[in-house]
Amino acid sequence: MRKYTETHEWIDLKGDTATIGITRQGIQEIGGVAYVEFPKVGLELERGQDACVIESTKAAIDIQAPLSGTVCAVNTQLKDEIAKINNSPEEQGWLFQIKLQDKSEMNLLLEKSSYESLIGG
Repeated sequence: MRKYTETHEWIDLKGDTATIGITRQGIQEIGGVAYVEFPKVGLELERGQDACVIESTKAAIDIQAPLSGTVCAVNTQLKDEIAKINNSPEEQGWLFQIKLQDKSEMNLLLEKSSYESLIGG
């Protein structure tokens, strides 16, 4: 199940683990990503808390946790292949995964059709 945020993050839920990344629209708006500062594995995040930082050609952007949970993985491939986030942001360019505290928070996120309406798609 994939959901979205108004700030251009996507969330894929499998079981109780959510994979989080930035959408193509988000990448277009911030410019090419040059660096990602990942959250630490094991970090407890509350929904809305700053989770990681993306540095682009235009600015540094804080990515907030769209859901509450514990960081269980980060996409270390981006350290050596940052182009993956620019070329494949919604597949290979994922940022981090969290083990959810409360799956019902997924209901607070946008469906694909709502996100597409938001971005004018």
